Amino acid sequence: MAIAVQPQMPRVWRLETKPHKFCPGCGHGIVLKALGEAIDALGIQERTIFGCDIGCSLLSWDFFNLDTVQTHHGRTTPVLVGIKRARPELVVVSYMGDGGAYAIGAQHLVSSAARNDLVTIIVVNNTVYAMTGGQMAPTTLPGQKTETTPYGRDAGLTGRPILGPELVAAIAPPGAYVARGSIANIVQLKNFIQKGLQNQVEGRGIAFIEALSSCPTNWHTNAAATWRFVEEEMTAYFPIGEFRTPDEKPSGRLREVPPRGL
Repeated sequence: MAIAVQPQMPRVWRLETKPHKFCPGCGHGIVLKALGEAIDALGIQERTIFGCDIGCSLLSWDFFNLDTVQTHHGRTTPVLVGIKRARPELVVVSYMGDGGAYAIGAQHLVSSAARNDLVTIIVVNNTVYAMTGGQMAPTTLPGQKTETTPYGRDAGLTGRPILGPELVAAIAPPGAYVARGSIANIVQLKNFIQKGLQNQVEGRGIAFIEALSSCPTNWHTNAAATWRFVEEEMTAYFPIGEFRTPDEKPSGRLREVPPRGL
């Protein structure tokens, strides 16, 4: 007799919208599950506002039983900052991809970090503009082939990939929380996101979490190659860890965290 095992899902999930709309193998669902578990752990569902932008992240607009707003590409952070200033008791989450954060939205990210806005920003880094066909993005790795770099990204012509957490950690005032996690370690990623939400709840400052993610559809990779790219090639350029915690001053150095699986 077969035993049906009911998977444990975050209470904040909107069950009628599952299975989700992301491509098979996409990492967005894992990142969003980590966010949902963090919201559950803190018990902040009733006062959390979720914002997403145009890009693959827009498919999360009905993911949660939360008040949600979708914004123009790259404009999620200033919209959520406005909500937070109008309603300081709310907890606001700005969710976007690397294009929305580091390209068209870069000026908003820099300004928000400099002001130490009380928002929690989550950026999903999959190294490509995924929704529009897999073009080179601000995070495309040197030598990586995309639709617009068929021979591999030439860093001498296009520059090197943007290091988002390092950028925010360098300019944010004391009180900020900055980290980079990966879908390869959902427990660690969830802890980073929970710390980021807690930082906002306690009124300490901005929280910024980047999540290394997968896009086999545009990488043209099978399961093994996809996981290898996330765990080996991406982490070789984008180190995992906490870059700023609210109880320490900016140092420009990565703060080490326990290894994967802990």
